[in-house]
Amino acid sequence: MTSKSYQALGRLPKGVMNQTETAYAAYLELLKQAGQILWYKFEGLKFRLADNTFYSPDFAVMLSNGEMEIHEVKGSKGIFTDDAKVKVKVASELYPFRFIVVYPKPKKQGGGWDFENY
Repeated sequence: MTSKSYQALGRLPKGVMNQTETAYAAYLELLKQAGQILWYKFEGLKFRLADNTFYSPDFAVMLSNGEMEIHEVKGSKGIFTDDAKVKVKVASELYPFRFIVVYPKPKKQGGGWDFENY
């Protein structure tokens, strides 16, 4: 019997964006240059949901009118796990921000982004 070495699919180190997050940051930068948003920060906030339960969203975004939004970027709707959905939903009930889950649109559908509000 041979043993195989498996490497777990892990997260990138804290503060490092994946490809989808990098593309979304570029999109946010365009919105900032156009004056539609004033500021954004990757992994800039951490929300306490319960004892020993925290949620660190991908982006905190300040709109041009001063309102804050929380943006969670996922590679596709299939990647949005039940655990992550619960955290976003609980955070949206506990904190006075608009929580938005962002998915990239396939290139064959014209590209861009889809937004799901919580």
